[in-house]
Amino acid sequence: MATLFDVYPLLDIEPVKGEGCKIWDKEGKEYLDFYGGHAVISIGHAHPVYVQRISEQVATLGFYSNSVQNPLQRQLAAKLSELSGLKDYQLFLCNSGAEANENAFKLASFHNGRKTIIAFEKGFHGRTSLAVGATDNARIQAPVNDHHTVILPLNDEEALEKAFQEHEVCAVIVEGIQGIGGIYTPKASFMQKIRSLCDVHQAVFIGDEIQSGVGRSGKFFAFEYAGVTPDLVTIAKGLGNGFPIGGVLISPKFEAWHGMLGTTFGGNHLACQAALAVLEVIETEGLLDRATKVGEYLIEQLQGLPGVKEVRGKGLMIAIELEDEVAPVRKALLKEHHIFTGTAASKTVMRLLPPLTVTEKEADQFLEAVSKVLKTLVPSHQ
Repeated sequence: MATLFDVYPLLDIEPVKGEGCKIWDKEGKEYLDFYGGHAVISIGHAHPVYVQRISEQVATLGFYSNSVQNPLQRQLAAKLSELSGLKDYQLFLCNSGAEANENAFKLASFHNGRKTIIAFEKGFHGRTSLAVGATDNARIQAPVNDHHTVILPLNDEEALEKAFQEHEVCAVIVEGIQGIGGIYTPKASFMQKIRSLCDVHQAVFIGDEIQSGVGRSGKFFAFEYAGVTPDLVTIAKGLGNGFPIGGVLISPKFEAWHGMLGTTFGGNHLACQAALAVLEVIETEGLLDRATKVGEYLIEQLQGLPGVKEVRGKGLMIAIELEDEVAPVRKALLKEHHIFTGTAASKTVMRLLPPLTVTEKEADQFLEAVSKVLKTLVPSHQ
């Protein structure tokens, strides 16, 4: 009998229902979701607008190929352009963040005919071939993923300038805020240096907003904090609120290469309706402001708790770095307080990525729980 390939260590929890920032398991136990399923749940579980849009769409037409007209794709492109401020960018739709980055690399290489990609330490860009080649994690790189990639320290302008001198650079890819790496934000001056070097050397600036985008940082895209605009912007995760969707926003400097990019499922009717619902809720419910407000509150309240070395992030993309390993804290939060949190590349970092609909009351619930856990587990407070 066929079984599942062992990929992830699984928690002994089977969620069966979600609403807002809460989920319930098959025994009826309630959990507070402060992880959002890898930063995917942006407008909360089972938001009524989201449920209605998808339900109505699947009852009429769930899918047809990209060989026919699909006005929902044009609506989505227009709304993304409006909310992001990227007024003259075009949209290529696919199914995931890794696919988005893979296609961004292809577009960059088609554009200038070069091969070398610059990426950064602690970055994560996906698990497909080019994307994993640009990811700073040797454990997930197979020999076939050994591409023309130069990995540099984040925020090191001297190393960046040297790399441009030594290589014919195709593209630079950087996350608006590094997610899995531990919530590290590129300095505004560093992002501006990337922009200027790409302009001088005719290289392509790729902004990876797969985790930090669609409002999570408190701005629609995290690169806005640096006052720069990438040539290509990759998106996924929160755009679909759980429905698989990815995309590349493409500067007008790029030509159309008919037949060079393609997708079977990308931009299907259900995916577009899911994304349109997400963008509607973000806009009408003021979720950028809420992400900023609740995020600032959480960061302020977490400072100075026992065993906390540093709290960093923007909006609802937050890292709590402890003096010691974070696993016992996360375990206690889940088992004793029924709160989901996330891991990072470092064993001392816990990530918080709650839905953008999270309330201050729910933030207080988390703060009370984590304070109790830390006071219990940190030696000086036992």
